[in-house]
Amino acid sequence: MRTPYLFVFAQAHESFRIPEILSIAELNCFTITFPTSPGEVRSSSSPFVVLELEEEQHARLLARRCILIKAVYEFYAQGSTYEEVHEANRRNRHLWSRYIEDTSFKFIVSAYNHTIAQSRQRQVIESFSYMDFMGKIDMKNPEIVLGCFEEYPSRSGTTRAKHEGDGGFLRVWFGRLIEEGSARPLVGKFDVKKRVYYGNTSMEAEISLLMANQSLASPGKVIYDPFMGTGSMAYTTAYFGAQVFGSDIDGRQMRGKGDQPGIIRAASQYGVSSRILGLCTFDVTHNPWRCGELFDAIITDPPYGVRAGAKRLGRKKCRPNLPPSTLTSVRDPDQPYIPPTKPYELAELARDLVLLGRYLLKPRGRLVFFLPTVTDEYQEVDIKTMLCDGMEVVANSLQDFGSWGRRLVTIRKTTSEQYPAPTFDVPPPVPEQSPTGNEEAVAHVPAHQDFRRKYFEGFKKASDAESDK
Repeated sequence: MRTPYLFVFAQAHESFRIPEILSIAELNCFTITFPTSPGEVRSSSSPFVVLELEEEQHARLLARRCILIKAVYEFYAQGSTYEEVHEANRRNRHLWSRYIEDTSFKFIVSAYNHTIAQSRQRQVIESFSYMDFMGKIDMKNPEIVLGCFEEYPSRSGTTRAKHEGDGGFLRVWFGRLIEEGSARPLVGKFDVKKRVYYGNTSMEAEISLLMANQSLASPGKVIYDPFMGTGSMAYTTAYFGAQVFGSDIDGRQMRGKGDQPGIIRAASQYGVSSRILGLCTFDVTHNPWRCGELFDAIITDPPYGVRAGAKRLGRKKCRPNLPPSTLTSVRDPDQPYIPPTKPYELAELARDLVLLGRYLLKPRGRLVFFLPTVTDEYQEVDIKTMLCDGMEVVANSLQDFGSWGRRLVTIRKTTSEQYPAPTFDVPPPVPEQSPTGNEEAVAHVPAHQDFRRKYFEGFKKASDAESDK
């Protein structure tokens, strides 16, 4: 029989919450049941959600690994009024009656989007007096902690008194604390500002931890980052036990200054340098991989041209057909050869990344990467246009910046068929029919195409651009 648990999430990254807990549940081989009763399905903006699990240990595993979980409670009651909460709590007496006689306890009353006065906190606690707990009150080391949470509507952008609107909550939640989230302190541990080596494109700690969870990083896994940069994702995935290999077209970002590569120095700071398998400099479109199915996951943040543009080997313009005598090299033989590069358009890069993932990933391996999109132009079909046979979308979470946002896309390899190495020479042929069956999507231009140009133009609509001429 499944037991309901109340999850209290951090007030950030709403669309990342459910994909993260589903990923950690998959990693630990158990399932989560979502409530289907009317009124129980909550808005994605709410930090409270009730989910059903088979064992209490499953709740503890989620609390210890999920970055966005603040705490997990055994769920006792909820309601839009305290009368509803007390009525439901009395019906669930069998859940808490065993703590009545001789159990020390602590009672906390808190609110979301509001601050409750201490006098009313006492009133709320006294309203649960019918539970008749006979154990002592212990504020420092209680045997159980009972939590009551009031959820208020958002009042962002308004000015009001500290306790204004007290009692005007949307819903009340009540339960017994199972475990506080112990993974959130990792955000401070991996803070970029405290890192010995980082760059202007280093991923913030919280996001890199979420990406590591989406990749199912764990001991025994081998994970690859094809756009390694300064290694933000390598440290978090290695911390969770995975072995990491990285590459980049520009080795200077990985090396930094000094005798020891910057990534290795930063990895040593976190005690994971032994889990960095190697760092290589090459273009992913001219990669050295001679066999596939090498990695359990690919995790990366591809450059999309705002702070650093994506490059691939090649020349922007073809050389004219000149006589061989005019093509004599004037390069100093003592200097290293630096091959020419050309821009790598984001839509083409994303499409190639999926093909590379299908080749290099083991069956059921995951490809986790960020994709920037223009908010007004984005459509669900944008993600489907980059898919290929044998790959499916697992999660698509948005980090919203207003006019644009970046989507953390998780794609899983669903096939055990071995595919040849992709060549990346020409774009894949346009299908006669879109993956959704909508013929209009054949000519669809995804919102992430030409993202760099749109970004620096201020995301002007076509009509606005015409009026500026």
